[in-house]
Amino acid sequence: MRGVGRQRIGLLGGSFNPAHEGHLYISREALKRLRLDAVWWLVSPQNPLKTVDEMAPLAERAAHARAIADHPRIQVTTIEARLGTRYTVDTIARLRQECPGARFVWLMGSDNLAQMPQWHRWTHIFNTVSIAVFARETYDFAALAGVAAHRYRANRLPAERAASLADRTPPAWTYLPLRWHPAAATDIRSAGEWPQK
Repeated sequence: MRGVGRQRIGLLGGSFNPAHEGHLYISREALKRLRLDAVWWLVSPQNPLKTVDEMAPLAERAAHARAIADHPRIQVTTIEARLGTRYTVDTIARLRQECPGARFVWLMGSDNLAQMPQWHRWTHIFNTVSIAVFARETYDFAALAGVAAHRYRANRLPAERAASLADRTPPAWTYLPLRWHPAAATDIRSAGEWPQK
């Protein structure tokens, strides 16, 4: 992770169980709309809000993510395993220590914004890093009417100004009403397509 200088980097964390075209879609949109230099997919050893049931091994999830992340500015990493961090708030803190010049933007779907008050020290995340929220079918209304969006409503940046998000001092966030992408890891697992045999 060295040598990133003053780059504008989107962080897309998750289980990636499995990674899919939806992850690639929002990453490409983030590169374009937020004027990012790179997007890092942070493949988590274990999401604290999810059970280990049906969770493929980390190496398998990372390898599959690398196959999906077909873009020169998208990097797949298992850095949380190296750092020993379990919670997003701690991962962000360590990345800021290791890459002091980088300007990070946390990327998430609206489903995650809706449940963010369940995250460990979630207000500290808002106060530490800029956040870009991407539309996800059926979750948008609950997310934008939820606790996190309400608490930080004064810090919401209009979508048409999202290109400046990485330069904002947190708390700063935006909601990007993109065309919904149908891919979902839950559906892929339910269809018996993952883990791959």
